[in-house]
Amino acid sequence: MSEENGEGGEEYLFKIVLIGDSAVGKSNLLSRFARNEFDSNSKATIGVEFQTQMVEIDGKEVKAQIWDTAGQERFRAVTSAYYRGAFGALVVYDISRRGTFESIKRWLDELTTQNDSTVARMLVGNKCDLENIREVSIEEGKALAEEEGLFFMETSALDSTNVQTAFEIVIREIYNNISRKVLNSDSYKAELSVNRVTLVNGSGSKKNMFSSCCS
Repeated sequence: MSEENGEGGEEYLFKIVLIGDSAVGKSNLLSRFARNEFDSNSKATIGVEFQTQMVEIDGKEVKAQIWDTAGQERFRAVTSAYYRGAFGALVVYDISRRGTFESIKRWLDELTTQNDSTVARMLVGNKCDLENIREVSIEEGKALAEEEGLFFMETSALDSTNVQTAFEIVIREIYNNISRKVLNSDSYKAELSVNRVTLVNGSGSKKNMFSSCCS
């Protein structure tokens, strides 16, 4: 979605969701990206919370509205409704807990149910600082990302590894998906809705990007 700012320029507002099982570190990924903070005593998110972060891409001001959703089963019916209208998603698992990795396809299915296939999606293996108790290999993460057509990156909210990069890749992918030519056309602006705009894949194909703590 784009809107005019007070100086006559354009501002882009992209809704991005963080999804995944409880306690995989979604809240700390967001707080590390938005405020460069980490809370070792972070409690489970109840329902949904969001923060806004400004990012500049190609001289354009992009406002990323990032929604942190609860991973607990009892909140699923509520939180899944917040996936609607998302331009991008970071689907997070904990590399030290295999069960959180095995849940990824279920999370992807829920995301697909609420959105179309043009959502920019990244698979995030968080807590890569816990290498000594790793249960999910980098190769397994890469393989799943390739199978599902996702970007892939391992991160650590604790020590900041790849956190900024992961969010910025998703934001740039959203930006690239939206054709500036189409976005500025009168017919396109007439189709803008309150929730989202249709994404246009300008690249024709998606290239997977892989990164890990070891790279």
